[in-house]
Amino acid sequence: MGQLISGPVTFKDTKMWQNSQFMVAASSMQGWRVRMEDAYACFLNLPSSLNDPASPNSSQSNSTAYIAVFDGHGGTKISEYAASNLHTKIMSQPAYAQGDLVEAMRSGVLKLDAEMQAKFSGYSSPQPTQKCSFAIPSDSLELPDLEGSKPLSSVDVGGSTCIALLLRGNLVYCANCGDSRAVLSRQGLAEALSVDHKPTMVSEWSRIVAAGGWVAANRVNGNLALSRALGDFVYKRNTSLAAEEQIVSAEPEVTQCELRLAETDEFIVIGCDGIWDVMTNQEVISYVRSRLANGKSPDNICEELMMHCLAPNCNPNGLGCDNMTVVIVCFLNGGTLEDLKERCSKQCPAGDAIDVIS
Repeated sequence: MGQLISGPVTFKDTKMWQNSQFMVAASSMQGWRVRMEDAYACFLNLPSSLNDPASPNSSQSNSTAYIAVFDGHGGTKISEYAASNLHTKIMSQPAYAQGDLVEAMRSGVLKLDAEMQAKFSGYSSPQPTQKCSFAIPSDSLELPDLEGSKPLSSVDVGGSTCIALLLRGNLVYCANCGDSRAVLSRQGLAEALSVDHKPTMVSEWSRIVAAGGWVAANRVNGNLALSRALGDFVYKRNTSLAAEEQIVSAEPEVTQCELRLAETDEFIVIGCDGIWDVMTNQEVISYVRSRLANGKSPDNICEELMMHCLAPNCNPNGLGCDNMTVVIVCFLNGGTLEDLKERCSKQCPAGDAIDVIS
């Protein structure tokens, strides 16, 4: 477990955005960690291309919304840079102007990671936090002497998850790299829009081993708890392999979901694992929905949810001790928050919640 402080920092960095289609609230809290390494970004009206003069947070309602959360580890360099630049990198892809948002997100994330690797080459990050194990000696980070590998100088272990959404019309596109999550409330039932990338997954394990790495204690090379991430360039040194084939890959898994805005879909919750390690997908959706039904504002719900997840003391297993970031994307669909309140007041249909997260 990463370094903790004697008492949690409960100051919350909370923001809200709104247009005719969405009301978005986001909040971050340092908690028990020695520093805050999360970052988030929101632009409700991205232009159709980088050449479009429209402001990314203008009042027009027919463009593309972008919301993203980045859970950093080993420092803030990667998470902060990604939060500031990923949306423009996605918009700069030819596929974005062509309307192929799946490819625009996939290539945009990979291009951003390559840009950061070139920009921060040799950057020596602070010691790793929870995503990296302090119990592992530094020499265990050494990779095999693979042909085509770059020499390991300053150990670039800093990295970040990435969970980014694009909403255009009645479609939501979710690009995920790591173990942050996005979960949709479909009339009160949780539907996961992303799948966690862990080293123990068969497909992830196969790539790790093929690239010369290994999995021990459920961690990449016994150290990193994620199998995909931005940054973590110590695991991306093999120049004979494509970016998608490295021990740790920055290739996002991009999904597309058709929204039922006029029928059942109410909101999306995006968060880092500081939330999802403590509560299940359905518990989070039910928590948010019940409070929306009671008339609470999304920003207050974000803050209450983090305090609900915060451990009252230094929990030995680390649950509730991580940095926390949560975003609630409310679907207004031209209506008001009061309309959403009425929709959330309706009883959930019979049946189990949809949850693809294992």
